[in-house]
Amino acid sequence: MAPNVLLITLDQFRGDCLSCAGHPVVRTPNLDELAAHGVRFARHYSQSSPCSPGRASLYTGTYQMNHRVVANGTPLDARLDNVALAARRAGLSPVLFGYTDQSIDPRVSSGPDDPRLSTYEGVLPGFDCLLDLSGTHAPWLEWLAGRGVDVKGALHALSTEHERPADLSVSCFMTDRLIDWMDTQDDGWFAHASYLRPHPPYSAAGEWSAAYPEDTVGEPIAPVADPERFHALMLRLDGTKAPSDEAGMRRMRAQYFGMVSEIDHQLGRLWQAMRASGRWDDTVIIVTADHAELLGDHGLREKVGYWETSQHIPCIIRDPRRPGAHGNVVDFFTENVDIMPTLCEATGIDVPHQCDGLPLTPFLEGAEPPWWRTAAHWEYDWRFALIELGAEFAWPWTRSLEKQNLCVHRTDDTAYVHFGDGRHLCFDLAADPTWRTPCTDESRVLRAAQEMLTWRMQMTERQLAGFLVASGGTGRWPAGVPWRD
Repeated sequence: MAPNVLLITLDQFRGDCLSCAGHPVVRTPNLDELAAHGVRFARHYSQSSPCSPGRASLYTGTYQMNHRVVANGTPLDARLDNVALAARRAGLSPVLFGYTDQSIDPRVSSGPDDPRLSTYEGVLPGFDCLLDLSGTHAPWLEWLAGRGVDVKGALHALSTEHERPADLSVSCFMTDRLIDWMDTQDDGWFAHASYLRPHPPYSAAGEWSAAYPEDTVGEPIAPVADPERFHALMLRLDGTKAPSDEAGMRRMRAQYFGMVSEIDHQLGRLWQAMRASGRWDDTVIIVTADHAELLGDHGLREKVGYWETSQHIPCIIRDPRRPGAHGNVVDFFTENVDIMPTLCEATGIDVPHQCDGLPLTPFLEGAEPPWWRTAAHWEYDWRFALIELGAEFAWPWTRSLEKQNLCVHRTDDTAYVHFGDGRHLCFDLAADPTWRTPCTDESRVLRAAQEMLTWRMQMTERQLAGFLVASGGTGRWPAGVPWRD
């Protein structure tokens, strides 16, 4: 029988913001505890940003070049398998607390008047949504109003979390609902707890807003003196440029760290409740994020572009059936596309051939797999800024949209960035891990470009590519694809 599964995503959580990872300021005792009783993947990366693209890779096990969710609002192709549908095949009942930010495929809509085409904050197919905290956060706002809080919409409520007690936060509200639900369940469930925080607005709840004095939060990575044109563009945009004054920068970082610690506190409440109900030892727990946060690095905030601190995220997995590896730290490159294959193996079903990722199962057993990647990869696409411009970018005589993207190949010592218009950057991480020093060794640049090309050629869509319609069907049968009469 498959174990119960709890998949927890934290939104915009940096992988270096764990005290068990050596962060000099942030305190995360409950994530540290999970790591001590599970396996921590120290070099784990999201495959894209913002939320919808990053989550599409997490939920389907595919790279952006295959799932093609390139923006908040790009449809998720209905033919793709995902973690919720896989859980159903394993005999589990998948439920959602929070949100998944996956847009409906217009080909399965009822037409242009279908209300689901008016929001990118749809629910991933396969989940029963028990607490919908997408969009307006209506359940939370109604709950606040019932407690006499003057509610002026979700953005205002989130921006002013520092003004209210922490037990009125959106994270506390969701944790309460999740614990209440879990206490009523028999075995056979798959719960996805999708927390909004530490996503902006930068306002930590209650006492957490003062948990980190602003003179203790450290300095971000400074921008280079002469940024290339994509970097220069990001530095001009209001949504991505970091505060230009020191006080504003320190305030942003202090509030972000406070949100991290408040989320950690809520997870501690969840661990305590699971122990009290006996769930701690019959539930596979996975904690990760959809992407990270620049937090002032390179003069930027939010989650844009090619920089490492936009995509380096936490990943901690506790499988109570495999205690021998508990406490281990894995230093291999791992990625969010590995989560779906891992969940499939944990619940006893075949890994779908669509998956670009690999099961993390060997690491959970304290072993090394027979092969593992030697680089991490992620992509970023900003064509959304042009899509609504109309005839100027009309199909098929222009490829302007296809030029507004980049891809990153990151090894131990080199980071190679290739842009859709043919430009490239290459950083010498051995000389400078902050992504500010160009690699001037042309042989290393060439090798990195070749490795990226090889990766892309090997990772193109494969679901039916290993099957031959011959002799009744030969090769890789398409695991996860439903039979049709």
